[in-house]
Amino acid sequence: MAQPRIALDHEETRARKLPSPWAMFLGGFVKRPRMVGSVIASTKTLQNTMLKRVDWANTKLFVEYGPGVGTYTQNILDRLPPDGTYIAIDTNPDFIDYLGIKYTDSRFVPVLGSAEDVEKIVADHGFEKADYVLSGLPFSTLPKGVAPAIAAATHRVLKPGGAFLVYQFRPKVRDFLTPYWDNIDYSIEWIAIPPSHNFWAWKGEDDANAA
Repeated sequence: MAQPRIALDHEETRARKLPSPWAMFLGGFVKRPRMVGSVIASTKTLQNTMLKRVDWANTKLFVEYGPGVGTYTQNILDRLPPDGTYIAIDTNPDFIDYLGIKYTDSRFVPVLGSAEDVEKIVADHGFEKADYVLSGLPFSTLPKGVAPAIAAATHRVLKPGGAFLVYQFRPKVRDFLTPYWDNIDYSIEWIAIPPSHNFWAWKGEDDANAA
């Protein structure tokens, strides 16, 4: 299991004087527009839509790609079991520092790194597989070769029965999912700006590529 993080006490957290989430998010978009899905944060309705299919009672490891400033973070922590672990992976060191200060729950592990390396990150934290992976990364605008690499690594790291939960503002992400997943659920969330294309790619129990 992952080692618990040392929580900052209340006074230390206040002393850091965190910037607003909006300021952090906008700054991240300006610095790395191709790595940020949107300057509009996911609504609570969209969050609930994406998370409602998770079997939370049996979730030991939940992974998120591109957590940004933690739009989903508290919602995930509120659902995660006491013995669960939540790893959030982002390439932006400012976001990771921000998350590490704001969220002191010992189940939460913010990691500076690339989603392409999810297998190593998961292993480094004492796990073999993840139950679920959530991503809002903009697959259609990632550098060439990165999106297929992330999809392949995600399929390998998931447990059979688990799922890759993807929300996008373009439906092109399906092109990166279909080479690895046969069972993909899809919906459009109209209560989002712009409307969100939502995918749940399920890894079958008898998947020939489950190993």
